[in-house]
Amino acid sequence: MSNTNEIQTENKMGVMPIPKLVINMALPMIISMLIQALYNIVDSAFVGRFSSEALEAVSIAFPIQNLMIAVATGTGVGVNALLSRHLGEGKGDAANHTANTGVFLAICSYIVFAVIGLTVMYPYYAMQSDIHEVIIYGEEYLSIITVGGIGIFGEIICERLLQATGRTFYSMITQGTGAIINIILDPLMIFGFGVIPGMGVAGAAIATVIGQTVSFILALYFNIRVNHEINLKFRKIFKPDMDEIKRIYAIGIPSIIMASITSFLTVGMNLILKKFSEDAITVFGVYFKLNSFIFMPVFGLNNGLVPILAYNYGAVRPDRIKKTIKLGMTSAVCYMLVGLAVFQLIPDKLLMIFSANEAVMSIGVVALRIISLSFTFAGVGIVSSTVFQAIGNPIHSLLMSVTRQLIVILPAAYLLSLLGTVDAVWWSYPIAEGVSFIMCLVFLKKTLKKVSALKPIV
Repeated sequence: MSNTNEIQTENKMGVMPIPKLVINMALPMIISMLIQALYNIVDSAFVGRFSSEALEAVSIAFPIQNLMIAVATGTGVGVNALLSRHLGEGKGDAANHTANTGVFLAICSYIVFAVIGLTVMYPYYAMQSDIHEVIIYGEEYLSIITVGGIGIFGEIICERLLQATGRTFYSMITQGTGAIINIILDPLMIFGFGVIPGMGVAGAAIATVIGQTVSFILALYFNIRVNHEINLKFRKIFKPDMDEIKRIYAIGIPSIIMASITSFLTVGMNLILKKFSEDAITVFGVYFKLNSFIFMPVFGLNNGLVPILAYNYGAVRPDRIKKTIKLGMTSAVCYMLVGLAVFQLIPDKLLMIFSANEAVMSIGVVALRIISLSFTFAGVGIVSSTVFQAIGNPIHSLLMSVTRQLIVILPAAYLLSLLGTVDAVWWSYPIAEGVSFIMCLVFLKKTLKKVSALKPIV
């Protein structure tokens, strides 16, 4: 017990006032996520100016890119929560072991997606589009993204190590640097400049890979130089421990599944929308680019909340856990209300960012206004899912995500499509978020009761 108390004295997550701690932990992550969201929009904006077929190709690429991020982030959630819990319990060696295992898992994940990128890109695109240029652009784009994807896996895992020990400022630097490099290189490599040839969609992919790789190198450097609570060793990384891997994925797999479901949902929605027009598919892809500016800052908030919740759960501090949940929930809902207002008031201005043609504009204005009605419910659900994962109830997050995205959205979208108008399909989102919100309240009540039952260490 003395070991735990000693660590709490040294670690700000055990002693700093919660409002200040949440700002300290989450604000750098929110800023970095806003930069990432800005990159997502700028990236597609430049691609849209190249050609409408290129914009559709990048839109259809989203499920595969999201799947890569889902695996990396879900693994990172497991590493982050387990490492923070070990630190809260005063188990330094265990925390160090978790960190090295996390890097090993990042390398393995990259290899899997590199193989996928070399084998299945053409049939993936041919299933969702009948336009030859879209298929060719898409195959080229995703092959580069997956084969060059070591950066995204390494970056996310190394950033989670920094977050778990409270060094979110360094995570902001790594993410921000990579995103800014992407933004600078995108127009240069897409359209060409000086000695740099115009490479179109391939240029956009190369710019992305370069930005991610730079972020990875920076994050690895910061972990080695300033993250003294963990010790990354090459020989330890390549000595995997199956028991530790199981512990990481016991927490991380629900998060991976939840995020991965979005990929399968997007493919399913694309197939439903395809019967109306390929412009509808483009609108759906553009929506995901735009909603990143609303959702990613909330995910940044969550990234800051995870180590706080997990550390104080390990240190048995129910009072700090409850204060963190309340502040996180309030912040997320307020931000989502701002997003709702923007989508309702200026959807046409948002679509113009992507050089939307008349058909995309007509479909998109209605789509953005309808889908955004679900934002407030989504904010509550996102923070609640983070709470469930951080304190050991990941199955609740999984059930909410599966219900919302598979059991409700896709069937609802298909049934609504039978009405013969694409506008009806968008209502599947508010319907699904409403159902998920009810489940969220039930699970949150149980979780808070579990937290209340904790007996603080005296």
